Amino acid sequence: MDKAILRRWLNAGYVEAGALFDTHAGTPQGGIISPVLANMTLDGLEGAVYASVGATRFSRTKTKLNVIRYADDFVVTAVSRDILDTQVLPAIQAFMAEQGLELSQEKTRITHIEQGFDFLGQNVRKYGDKLLIKPSSKCVKSLLEKAREIIRRHASATQETLIRQFNPVIRGWAMYHRHVVAKACFGAIDHHIWRMLWRWARRRHPAKGAKWVLRRYFHRDGGLAHAFADNGQGKGHFPLLRLFRAMTIPITRHVKIRAQANPYDTQWKAYFERRTP
Repeated sequence: MDKAILRRWLNAGYVEAGALFDTHAGTPQGGIISPVLANMTLDGLEGAVYASVGATRFSRTKTKLNVIRYADDFVVTAVSRDILDTQVLPAIQAFMAEQGLELSQEKTRITHIEQGFDFLGQNVRKYGDKLLIKPSSKCVKSLLEKAREIIRRHASATQETLIRQFNPVIRGWAMYHRHVVAKACFGAIDHHIWRMLWRWARRRHPAKGAKWVLRRYFHRDGGLAHAFADNGQGKGHFPLLRLFRAMTIPITRHVKIRAQANPYDTQWKAYFERRTP
């Protein structure tokens, strides 16, 4: 670890609203410095894992050992549970102890790929001979809870305000999961949120019938007969503002960037230009 650079970063302070604040302790919640510090602290983890089964590339290939890490979250795969339990796990614990860290007992587990595991909000599981990555149940539940909270906080708000609160949340969530097997999940999310908004609209007008509420808050949008949309004060023209639907995000498979590629190195310029859609 380059402790000189680390010390400078920790003492650099932070800027908010154009003003510089000194850093006396800790790091800003949600700041980009947190994952950077995690990467610096855990730098060398991969080497420790590979060394646990032998120093040669053959030993790594034979055990099918791989490490996937994102900041302080990581997954290690191997050909058997015995290798992970008796060789890899002790090596990780020893490496982290040198850094003054320890593994979280509640988050650390050894499981078979057919049972699957959650990683960065997505579930990785093998179904027969096919490996599928989907949005995790916990991540879906979290999104729906956030949707309920938005409705609760905007019970008396206008339809336009509610849509503007919802759209960035739905779009951001769908964009994050657009590279995995998520089309069916997107449809389910849209359905659940539509039902929430239908109940929100009915509660606002308890004396009105369902057809009136449907005409007031839901309009035809392309092939969708009942889209939640603001039609501009009910003047009957095409909706100006509509609820974003996760289903409109196309599923596009992500091609992993080469490990050696550096966007700041001119020799990789052509490579990143080819990757740009």
